[in-house]
Amino acid sequence: EVPLVESGGGLVQPGGSLRLSCSASGFTSSSYDMSWVRQAPGKGLDWVSGIRRLGGITAYADSVKGRFTISRDNAKNTLYLQMNSLKPEDTAMYYCAAKISGGNWYGSVQPQDYKYWGQGTQVTVSS
Repeated sequence: EVPLVESGGGLVQPGGSLRLSCSASGFTSSSYDMSWVRQAPGKGLDWVSGIRRLGGITAYADSVKGRFTISRDNAKNTLYLQMNSLKPEDTAMYYCAAKISGGNWYGSVQPQDYKYWGQGTQVTVSS
C-alpha cells in the first residue's frame, strides 16, 4: 500500500494556478514534518516547501516564495500545495514526503531524510 498519494497536477499556461493534494494512509501525517520536493527531467531533486507537524510554521524555496502556499489538514491526513503564477521553470514531477526527525525540518534533497514518499504528480507549465 502506497502511504502517500499525490494528485492535482496537469498542464497549465504560464501565469496559471494549480492545487496539489497529498493524502496519507497507513500512518498519521501529523506525526511528521512534510515537504514538497520536485524533479525536472534529467535533473536532481529540488526542495520546494515544507510545513511543521501541526502546521502554522512553513518554509519555501526562494524560487517559489510568494507564489506557492503549503498547508495541511491533519484531520483529513492531507497536505496541499497551492501554486499560483506558474512559470515554465516549475515544470516537474512533484512529490510529497514525510521527513524523518533529525537535522533541519526543511530543505533536504536527500532521499534518506524522508520516511515516506508519494508516487508523484506531473506539473507542466507551457504555452
